[in-house]
Formats: sequence, structure tokens, C-alpha cells
Amino acid sequence: MSSTDFRFEPAKMPANTAELRREVREFLDEMQKKGVYKPSAHNWSEGSREFSLALGKRGWIGMIWPKRYGGHERSALERYVVTEELLANGAPLRCHWSADRQNGPLILQFGNEWQKQTILPRFASGEASCAIGLSEPDSGSDLAAIRTRAVKVEGGWKVNGAKIWTSFAHFSNYLAVLLRTGTQPESRHAGVSRFLVDLSWPGITIRPVINMAGEHDFNHVIFDDVFVPDNMVIGEVDGAWKQLGQELAHERSAPDRWTYELHVLRLLIDRVGKNPSAVQAQAIGRMVSHLWTLKNMSASIAGMLDRGLNPGVEASIVKDLGTHYEQEMPHIARTLVDEGLRAALPEGDLFNESLHLALLMAPSLTIKGGTREILRNAIARGLGLR
Repeated sequence: MSSTDFRFEPAKMPANTAELRREVREFLDEMQKKGVYKPSAHNWSEGSREFSLALGKRGWIGMIWPKRYGGHERSALERYVVTEELLANGAPLRCHWSADRQNGPLILQFGNEWQKQTILPRFASGEASCAIGLSEPDSGSDLAAIRTRAVKVEGGWKVNGAKIWTSFAHFSNYLAVLLRTGTQPESRHAGVSRFLVDLSWPGITIRPVINMAGEHDFNHVIFDDVFVPDNMVIGEVDGAWKQLGQELAHERSAPDRWTYELHVLRLLIDRVGKNPSAVQAQAIGRMVSHLWTLKNMSASIAGMLDRGLNPGVEASIVKDLGTHYEQEMPHIARTLVDEGLRAALPEGDLFNESLHLALLMAPSLTIKGGTREILRNAIARGLGLR
């Protein structure tokens, strides 16, 4: 295969797919009947420890990890099916999402044995959560520009600096944080290391960053002489840059990159009803066909990960297309439902509420997980075009 190739081979879904979907849907019905959660416009930004613990008990966190580390040794495609159902049904995932999607696989691939035996079972049970500490003030989307530094001391490292846009650090137990440890001025990519930090340690301050929707999901995390023991380094010291490609393949290809606004589409279809106009039918048909294409591209990447491949270029393509799709969807939905009808809907109407929130959140979607410009540069490099 040449450097300018990429591919999305159709994924062969597991034979138990239909049964697995039924099990997840029954579980979600049970959680709603018990009052653990109810579908809402805000579920993607919500977490429920009770829900995550129940999900872990069913074996649906850490599904692909080895059993000796708390996992269940199922396939990436089975995990994909479960994730689709959870997202499509508005489950509150934030208490375990990052730990399951990328921090667990990061530790599994690069972490030491103590981390795998001690931390991964806590993630898989839903007991512990983990945020991601990459971006920094004044560095934009350029991870190579990070300045937060870890300095070697006896028995560990002293950390000073700050991370920003750190999603859900305020209710996470750990932070997988990228820090500068080397002094090589000739290469900004060299000399960075990954650490697992316990957010209860002294010297860590978490300040809320309120988004334009009035919600608290982002945070500013400040480190003031925080001591991190040696056993919390993930992988090689000064060698974290090579970890990022595999980690971001997990993040950028996940179903959340094209199902974030799925509830808006479903509510739109319900609102339009069984007799849509030609314009409504054409627009909804277009959105559904794009959704199906993204689903199959994303499932293809899950199949590649299942085979031990590193589909970094393909994942960047899915993320770029998926976030563009999700930015476009609420604007189309707004034009398809008469403004007067929307104004007449009662306060708290789920369609109006979901559409309003989706329109507010849309500008951020092409920033999270890598800006469009960063993604397209990565795609071009991966294809040998630059």
C-alpha cells in the first residue's frame, strides 16, 4: 500500500449484533424506569455515577480489555454496537466516557503493569473517571506548543503550569496529562511525556469555564508544584508524541463524532410527521444518507482497530466529515420546521430545547478533538501530499 492510500473496508459486524442491541435497549429502559436518567437535550454533557456503575456491572465498559485488567475480551465491533445504542438513546456517559474510549486503551498499550492492574479495573467497573489534559492557554490547537512542565525530582516529578478546555475534570478522579519533560529546542515534538495524575493531589486547582450555552463542562486546571510519582508516567519519558496518533484514532473515529446531534434528527422526523413536503423529504433523506455513510466509515475504523491497525488518517477523515455534518444538521432542522410553529410549542418542548442547544454548541464541534485545519493537515501528511 502506497503512502497516498487510505481505505474504508466494510466491517463485518458480529453475529450477535441484534441480540446485543436488544440487551442494551432493555438495560436503558430499565435505567429510565428506575429514574436513573431520562432522555434530554443535555444528556451528552451529563454524567451519572450510578449509571456508569450499572453499565460496568453489565460488562459494557472496558469491553475489549483483557480480563486480568478488569476487561471482558470482547471485540471492538461489539463495543461499537453498545456505544451506538448508548449514544442514540441519550444515556449519561460522562462519568466513564473518556476512560473507556481513550485513556484506558492508552494505559493498556503504553502503561506499566501497576497502572494496568490498579487503574484499569477501576475504569472498567465505572468506579473511576479520567479526563484528558492536552490543550493549554495561549497554545491554540498546537499540542507541540505546550509549556506545562514536569521536572525530575527524587521519586517522581514536580509539575507546574496549566491546562484549559479540560472537559469534565471537575468530576473526574484522574487526568491523563501531556507535559513537557525534555529540553530539546530543535524538536517541539521531542521531550513530551504522558502522566496519570490523581486530581485530588495537593497543588491542583480546577476552575470552571462556562460555555456559551451556560453549561459547565470545560475547566482550567492549574498545577502548582504538584508531585507526581514515577509509577504514574505512562510509557517512555520524552516519548509521548508517538502515543498520540493511536489515541486520537480512538477519539476521532468514535460514534460520538456523528451522533452528537442524532436526537435532533429523530425529533425533527417526529415533528415533520408522516406527510413531509418535498423540501422536507429531500433534506431529511440527505441527512439520513450522510448519517448512514458516516456510520459505515466509523464502523470500518472499529474493524481496523480490532485487527491492531492504526487508522489515523481514516479517523481524521471521519472526524472532519462528522463534525461538519453535525454543525449543518441543526441549521437545516431550523429551516424545515416553521418558525411560528416552533414559537407556539410549549416551554420545555424537547425538540425546541434540543434544537436551541444544538445551535449554541455547533461552533465548538470543529474544535473539539482537533480543529478542521489541524485535521486536514494531518490527512495531507498521512496521504503524502505535504
